[in-house]
Amino acid sequence: MKIVAVTACPSGVAHTYLAAESLELAGKNNSVECHVETQGSIGIENELTTEQIAAADAVILTNNIGIKNEDRFKGKPVVRMSAADCINKADAIIKKLQEKLGKA
Repeated sequence: MKIVAVTACPSGVAHTYLAAESLELAGKNNSVECHVETQGSIGIENELTTEQIAAADAVILTNNIGIKNEDRFKGKPVVRMSAADCINKADAIIKKLQEKLGKA
């Protein structure tokens, strides 16, 4: 299974990067390829490629603030959650997506 995600928070500092790290670790622990773009205080980092987005089974977006260029994900299943939920529940989120998409 492949997932792409964009993390962002109002200040664009700690939570943005903690959420990204948690999602990447949860992906690794569950044999899921996970690419995470951060939209933080210094701008967009690790920008998702068109190929990564096209290959993704699902998209995870933090909903603390608006995500830039969100139209890239049109037609993909999108899950929205807070950066805090990404940090605290990343493993459960990945497992639930695997179940819902039949990729467990």
